[in-house]
Amino acid sequence: MEITLKPAEHSRKIILNNLLEKYNYEFSQYDKMPFNQDGLYNYTYLDSYFTSSNRFAYFIFADKHLAGFAMVNNRAECDRRVDWSIAEFFVAYPYRQQGAGSKAMEKLFEKHKGFWNIKYHPKNTVSKSFWTKIADKYSCGEYELLSGNEKYYDGTMPEVLFFKV
Repeated sequence: MEITLKPAEHSRKIILNNLLEKYNYEFSQYDKMPFNQDGLYNYTYLDSYFTSSNRFAYFIFADKHLAGFAMVNNRAECDRRVDWSIAEFFVAYPYRQQGAGSKAMEKLFEKHKGFWNIKYHPKNTVSKSFWTKIADKYSCGEYELLSGNEKYYDGTMPEVLFFKV
């Protein structure tokens, strides 16, 4: 499977918003965030990914099919200085367990070198396993597991992986 990343252009913002709704619904099983009265989550920071110089949104394609997205910023989720952070990351079910997420991260690391932090909800064991494998592989085992700065909606403290690529 060939994985490619393409910057999310403003003209395709609605597609990213649609995928964010699916992502947030899936994630709500961990953080218990309810949707609003319109049945939506309305991702607060979406517009900033099209106006800010330190935020990047990418679509993930698998063999030219839209397979997910990655959103990168420079927000520190732990008590370390960071260059980059995964704000949101989503791979659709048909492309999971096939290396699409790992290959997408490899391509992100090629574009964004430096100190990274990646947070996850500790109850999301699939995410924890995925991100730990990514941190281990791309840092050659030189990563730290830290506590996050801000609690999730359900009051759980995030776990954060800190490493250099």
